[in-house]
Amino acid sequence: MADLHFYFDPVCPFAWMTSKWVRQVAEQRDYDVEWRFISLRLVNADVDYGAHFPADYEAGHTAGLRLLRVAARVRDMRGDEAVGRLYEALGRYIFEVDEPPGRADRGTREFVEPILAEIGLPSDLADALDDESADAQIRAETEEALALTGKDVGTPILHFRPADGGIAFFGPVISRLPSKEESVELWEHVVALASFPGFAELKRSMRERPQLPAFGVRPGETGRQEDWHGGSRRLKK
Repeated sequence: MADLHFYFDPVCPFAWMTSKWVRQVAEQRDYDVEWRFISLRLVNADVDYGAHFPADYEAGHTAGLRLLRVAARVRDMRGDEAVGRLYEALGRYIFEVDEPPGRADRGTREFVEPILAEIGLPSDLADALDDESADAQIRAETEEALALTGKDVGTPILHFRPADGGIAFFGPVISRLPSKEESVELWEHVVALASFPGFAELKRSMRERPQLPAFGVRPGETGRQEDWHGGSRRLKK
């Protein structure tokens, strides 16, 4: 049984940054992480994208759903460890490059097939991009994640000690990757805070752009501040 359920959408930059931190902690603390799905496109299914989001966000979130379909097929065929490898590879090609693919392009065969090949998975898994039958599973895990935290959240959602009920929360949302030493210290503080039964929220919507090449922010640099709501850069609530 996993020590942590990590709910991710592969196109969310903050989920990606948090996942890098979680991987550092898991390596040092021998945690077993199960990678689970939450779709920003499904979370915002009833939202008017044109009125509430910057341009191309709907295409980006739709690409995320398409990538999660592939992840669902990978899990069915190769198990959760392969999902973790797929997510790590997708994140590198979306966020760790100077010229990231367009939001819509992330959900195409041209983008996915070379990544599958790189991690030793058959290219025909990309057929799942268009397999809407996987949406029921993705929707179920999205609803599972939101049931743990409430609906006014985004990605990632972390569920600690799920076998015992555990604790779950949205985030932590971080814009910079801690050092290996700092990562464990941050982990302990976050878990201690979230473990208090009466703890509800500690939040600010102003965030700096994540320290990732795709955002033009280099190590040691500080990204410009933007206003985010529920895990997305909404123009209005």
